[in-house]
Amino acid sequence: MPTAKSLPGKTVLVLIESDFYEHEIWYYQFRFQESGVPVRFVSRLWGQASITFKGHEHQAPFECRDSFETIDDAALADIGAVIVPSGIVADRLRYTEDIARLPPATAFLARAFANKQVIKGIICHGLWLTAPATELVKGRRLTCHPNLHGDAIAYGAEFVDADLVEDGDLITARTGGHAHLLARAILSRLGAV
Repeated sequence: MPTAKSLPGKTVLVLIESDFYEHEIWYYQFRFQESGVPVRFVSRLWGQASITFKGHEHQAPFECRDSFETIDDAALADIGAVIVPSGIVADRLRYTEDIARLPPATAFLARAFANKQVIKGIICHGLWLTAPATELVKGRRLTCHPNLHGDAIAYGAEFVDADLVEDGDLITARTGGHAHLLARAILSRLGAV
C-alpha cells in the first residue's frame, strides 16, 4: 500500500493554462499526492515568475510557478508521466509566434513521446496539442471527446469508442469527467496503487 512518502522518480507533470476544467485539475492535485506521487503543474510562463490562470466553469484561479520550458531531457527522464488535461488548455498551449516552428508545448510533448519510459496521458480536448505534430499519435489507439472524433481520424490515429484506452506509453480518456480513470491507470503503471 502506498504511503505518504514520495516514490522516487515518479513525478507527474500536468500541463495547465486558462480555461482548465476545475474539477479535473483539483482531482489531480490531490489524487496523486495521496498516492505518494508528487505532481507538478507546468505551463509556458512567458518569462514571468508565475501566472494565475482561470478555470472554465467557475473562473477559479490557479497559480502556476513552474515552466515546462526549463525541463531538459535529463530532467524529463526522471518524470513518470505527463498529462495534457481537458478543457481549452491544449488549444491555448498550442499557440506559437512562428508557425514554421512547433509550439513550445507541442515540442515539449514530442520530447516526452520520444521517451517511452514517460507515460503520456491525454484526456478529452487535450488531443489538440498533438495537431501540430500528428505523427505523435498516428497509428496509435486512443479515445478523446466525441467532438474530436474527426480530428483523431484526421491525425491518423485509431479512434476507440471507450472511456479509457491504453496503448503502450499512451493513455487516453474521453472527457474531463473520466479523470479518475486516467489517474488510476497512470498510478497503476507507476506502481502506486
